[in-house]
Amino acid sequence: MPIQVLTIARFALLEALRTRLPLLAAGAFAFVWAGSLFIHQIAITESDRMQWSFYAAGSRLASVVMLALYITSSMVREFTEKGLDLLLALDLPRSNYILGKLGGFIGVAVLLALLAAAPMVSSIPLPVCLVWAAALFFELAIVAALSLFCIVTLSQVMPAVVLVLAFYLLARSITAVRLLSETALLGELSEARPLLAFGVDALAAVVPALDRFAVTGWIAERAVDANVLGPIALQSAIFVALLLAAALFDFYRKEL
Repeated sequence: MPIQVLTIARFALLEALRTRLPLLAAGAFAFVWAGSLFIHQIAITESDRMQWSFYAAGSRLASVVMLALYITSSMVREFTEKGLDLLLALDLPRSNYILGKLGGFIGVAVLLALLAAAPMVSSIPLPVCLVWAAALFFELAIVAALSLFCIVTLSQVMPAVVLVLAFYLLARSITAVRLLSETALLGELSEARPLLAFGVDALAAVVPALDRFAVTGWIAERAVDANVLGPIALQSAIFVALLLAAALFDFYRKEL
């Protein structure tokens, strides 16, 4: 890997540390943990199960939102301050810049996944916490690549974040949508039903099934098979590669 890529990744990670993103993440996770204590107190039965299920779901969502907001705002600031123009004026391929930025943002994803899993170590078996944290990291890697692609394409924070969150919501619910399209709950659609089923299946083929990543049930049951990480890692690698290729294509055609 070119030294330029590693240097850009290093400075992207240092920027996250110097902007106190870890402190912000720790505060957000502490807030979610405090909410989980409230759930623990009002739950009539299975208080621990309810508490850590709430924390797992809340911390996962907080990680996604923080990562998307950080990446988009960081990239927009670099575009606005003309730091990118100065950097590309050097003998630096655009691909190295995008690869370096993605590497740094994936490093941030590792940090967020570890911080999110840390409070659960005291109550949840360590192997379960590690598998959940690894699955959350793969989920955040997809979010990082998607955020980078959206901000390179749209160049504005609000549209990029809205698109990332909309895609994330779709990816989280695609399995439920697929099951719904196969039931009779939608009523009689006659000839439209096969077309609807085909459209949903086609959409499911191009959208990652994020409902299988960092499953809250693993924490609730305090048990998980480590073999689930294999398909998750493969799916994450495929979608990160596709989003990276799309970001590179759009970045190369831009006039800076």
